[in-house]
Amino acid sequence: MLSFILAPSIVAAQRAELEKIIHRKVLPNGLEVIVVENHGVPLATVEVDVKNGSFTQSPEYAGLAHMYEHMFFRANSIFSEPEAFVGRAGDLGAVFNGTTAEERVNYYLTVPADSVDAGIRFLSAALIAPLFKQDELEHERQVVIGEYDRNESSPFFRLTKDMDNLLYPGNFSRKNVIGDRQVILTTTPAKMRTIQHKYYVPNNSVLIISGDVNPQTVFTMAERELGGWKRSADPFVDDPIPVIPALTKNEGVVEEADVGAVTVFVQWQGPSVGADPKSTYAADVFSDVLNDPGSQLQRRLVDSGLWQSMGVNYYTLNHVGPITISGQTTPQNLRKAISALQTEIKKFNDPSYFDSGELEAVKAHRAVTSAFDRERASGFAHTLGFWWSVASLEYYMGYVDNMAQETTLDLRAYASKYIVGKPHITGVLLGHADRQQLGLTTGELSKEGTK
Repeated sequence: MLSFILAPSIVAAQRAELEKIIHRKVLPNGLEVIVVENHGVPLATVEVDVKNGSFTQSPEYAGLAHMYEHMFFRANSIFSEPEAFVGRAGDLGAVFNGTTAEERVNYYLTVPADSVDAGIRFLSAALIAPLFKQDELEHERQVVIGEYDRNESSPFFRLTKDMDNLLYPGNFSRKNVIGDRQVILTTTPAKMRTIQHKYYVPNNSVLIISGDVNPQTVFTMAERELGGWKRSADPFVDDPIPVIPALTKNEGVVEEADVGAVTVFVQWQGPSVGADPKSTYAADVFSDVLNDPGSQLQRRLVDSGLWQSMGVNYYTLNHVGPITISGQTTPQNLRKAISALQTEIKKFNDPSYFDSGELEAVKAHRAVTSAFDRERASGFAHTLGFWWSVASLEYYMGYVDNMAQETTLDLRAYASKYIVGKPHITGVLLGHADRQQLGLTTGELSKEGTK
């Protein structure tokens, strides 16, 4: 019962607390600067997020947003000698890294609070003046291919790759973060320059500093170091991202591997946070309710013994995030388990499927975890960078309040709009002998029911 008591006060305090600690300024060149005060420890995280990632990739650029991330930490006009960039990070006592996802690329370093100015200068050199030396490109290409090979060796990677290819027809390159082997092996400095000039511009980026800092001091530092970064055309006005077409039919995928249990994924195209933000709040509450051990889904499917585990998830993206239901079962139970899941899915928009008590509990939990997320400065910088890139900072600031307004009717509307009776992709990972014994086919998985 504690969560029900805490929820109203936590929800009411969320936005007020965020507005107290988050400070924002947009420089004349379009670069947004976000500063978060957290004086708990004398450290600060300096992060740059760019609206780049696999969503910008046509097939001939598949994987090159990730390749660019690797080249970011190589030579630039300030640190031009081999390993000079990494050496400077060591001098600053910095912990640094970068990541590439579908709709954002970020670079960050955590430094002592008195080295924030040097940290901003350090990242600005890589942002504004990369050299893209051929020998370094060839080295990093092999590093990326190593990552590619490790991913390819995983049957789960192969299954999800094949499912994504069907879930996003004609647009797989825009979801394929790791990319295409041949594209990676033949990339050139010129392609890196194309990415830089189009996407690595101040009006498509954000600088986030979170930690033991003074906002006004940081704004002054940012303007001095990055105010001269030349603004460019909006990369998405003249060359908009193609709309992902809606699925028109169910399809199935089967992957064989040396496994004992059977893993099943069912995926739908979910809402766009830009086009349908309200449904994204419902999606999160919906998933949380169904993941609760006491939910109807868990009691009927897992407690019955048909499934060993079951999870529901929506991945928030601007360009169609996936809705996923995944679980594990045994080869003997596979057909019954899938049939039971399909029966359950058809009930998701029934008036009696959810009750308000279930919703209030998960809303309170989301509010608490959101509050805890602010405690670690580096993690909070990553959170803000993700939401700035995929949705907006305003979306994040209002998240807890908007989520708290969701009702059982909203959850049913979300299920009706995106899940119940909608085309989906079903993927199964199982052992070779089990598949032979069952005679499982992709055509069978594309049907509404199994026998």
